[in-house]
Amino acid sequence: MPLFEGRGLETTVGVALLAVLALTFAAMGYVERSSDAAFAKFMSATELGASDSGHSNAKGQTGCPVGKKKLPTQLTPLP
Repeated sequence: MPLFEGRGLETTVGVALLAVLALTFAAMGYVERSSDAAFAKFMSATELGASDSGHSNAKGQTGCPVGKKKLPTQLTPLP
């Protein structure tokens, strides 16, 4: 006599719910780890950019390595 006789549907649903729950926790853990890594990368880039930005803004340049144009002193109206 099998152990789960007459409970085939309940067993299948239970196993499916456990699988969905495990996948949900795995996905949540992955998103949390990846967002922490992305935030750390963003913060390090921000700190690096902040240390370099004082030099380019003090000279009145846009920070574009190609253009090196001065910032406009006043806005001109559109025609």
